[in-house]
Amino acid sequence: MDNVLEKLKQHQSDTPSKWREEAEFRRANKSWIRRSQKIAVKILSKMRESGISQTELAHKMGCSQQYVSKILKGQENLSLETISKIEDSLGLSLLII
Repeated sequence: MDNVLEKLKQHQSDTPSKWREEAEFRRANKSWIRRSQKIAVKILSKMRESGISQTELAHKMGCSQQYVSKILKGQENLSLETISKIEDSLGLSLLII
């Protein structure tokens, strides 16, 4: 048994896991994360339909490709300004008021 514990200690990470904090964040922000994911799917569908890459969308929006990537992961809390830029860049309606 000591041998098994010793092997487990050898593979133990030096940095503590943040899974609990991440899970609590997802639970506390469930509503907007779900909406963000739906928006991301709609954007991805329009991009595929139009043949637009992340880089092209970023150029049209005036932001970095890395930011577009974050948006497309569906976990970015989007501002109205960003939503407007996406809509204008893709000719897409994301919010109906």
